[in-house]
Amino acid sequence: MTVNTPLCFRGKKILAPMVRVGTLPMRLLALDYGADIVYCEELIDIKMLQCKRVINEVLETVDFVAPNERVVFRTCERERHHVVFQMGGMGAALLSDPDKIESILTTLVKGICKPVTCKIRILPSVEDTVSLVKRIEKTGIAAIAVHGRKKEERPQHPVHCDVIKAISEAVSIPVIANGGSHDFIKEYTDIETFQKATAASSVMIARAAMWNPSIFRKEGLFPLKEVMQDYIKYAVRYDNHYTNTKYCLCQMLREQLETTQGKKLHAAQSTQEICEVFEMADFYEETTAIFEAKKTSLETETQDEDDQMEDPDVIKMAVRFDKREYPPQITPKMYLLEWCRKEKHPQPVYETVQRPLDRLFCSVVTVAGQKYRSTLWDKSKKLAEQAAAIVCLRTLGVPEGKMCEGENHLINKRKREDRERLNNRDHREDLAEPSHKKANFFEETSDMNVTKMPR
Repeated sequence: MTVNTPLCFRGKKILAPMVRVGTLPMRLLALDYGADIVYCEELIDIKMLQCKRVINEVLETVDFVAPNERVVFRTCERERHHVVFQMGGMGAALLSDPDKIESILTTLVKGICKPVTCKIRILPSVEDTVSLVKRIEKTGIAAIAVHGRKKEERPQHPVHCDVIKAISEAVSIPVIANGGSHDFIKEYTDIETFQKATAASSVMIARAAMWNPSIFRKEGLFPLKEVMQDYIKYAVRYDNHYTNTKYCLCQMLREQLETTQGKKLHAAQSTQEICEVFEMADFYEETTAIFEAKKTSLETETQDEDDQMEDPDVIKMAVRFDKREYPPQITPKMYLLEWCRKEKHPQPVYETVQRPLDRLFCSVVTVAGQKYRSTLWDKSKKLAEQAAAIVCLRTLGVPEGKMCEGENHLINKRKREDRERLNNRDHREDLAEPSHKKANFFEETSDMNVTKMPR
């Protein structure tokens, strides 16, 4: 039985949200080294709304995939109950609009069953910052993370521990101190020093963890070479995009980027080449071979399941819908619907499924009690439904609307309907307008026509 334990934000060591850094390999590595909670990189809500949730059986992950097939967010069982999903308002922009902050947080707290946290920078004065945090606390959030710098301050500016401390003493919810990498945190014991200086409940670490995520180890830092190899193993294991892997490794190398190894890393153009730079070519080959074997096995299982579940009464053809073969706004689905109406059949019913392995779609259409489908799987639900309609139309010997079929009766029907609507509208206007107004209209039209004549 899985117990849904809510996150606790007191006494925790936390990986901070970092753009391009907080992807799955870094989060898992931080957990391995001792982090209690890991934040993903800042993601924009509209991007997630456009994504589809996909169970990746090969990687054993849950992926949120954008329309362009890019994985926006990937997670796995290992980080369940430890990962925090961060939605961004882009930098510190919302600090100047406390009403919007309150509205967003209140909506989230009321709308979801997960704990909601908030991360802010400090305002120009301690009083204003404390006042804002108190207002935020009233929304019902579970904790607040405070980066102890003003929005215009950069990492080289000292962190304002006194402001974080004032916040910690002013509210009852957990306060997570952030911003100590430059001034405080060089090794594990420094985390506690920063926590005491800010009187915070927990500490959130960004750049110190980006440089060497073994900062979370009580026993001390691992050598950088070992850390980077551990990171690469997760990057390969979870099919991280090579550009992201390369970026994170470059952040770890820092001043070593001008070494021979650093230059080779900078020149790498694939995960395989990155592995070669770090003498991990054998690991890459072994891991990818395992994935290929697993993918093949899953494809075989999927085909076996398809064969077992195959309905012998379904009429099948290997067809795809290519919109270039049809006039604009004319589709096989429209033709099939028109035919059903003409023959007084119920309208077509489409049942569409998505295959988890490759995220392709297949649709079965039922017309007059008979089922039809294409044996080819498509990239979208719409394309799969059009293909099913084509199978039905071709089986019935009914035109499907292709341009090569000659005169298109649906286009002609639409033209007639458009003419009828136009005539009816003109007729209504004729009835509604006085004769003197119509005369003025024609006079104005005549004048306009004269001005548009060639000179």
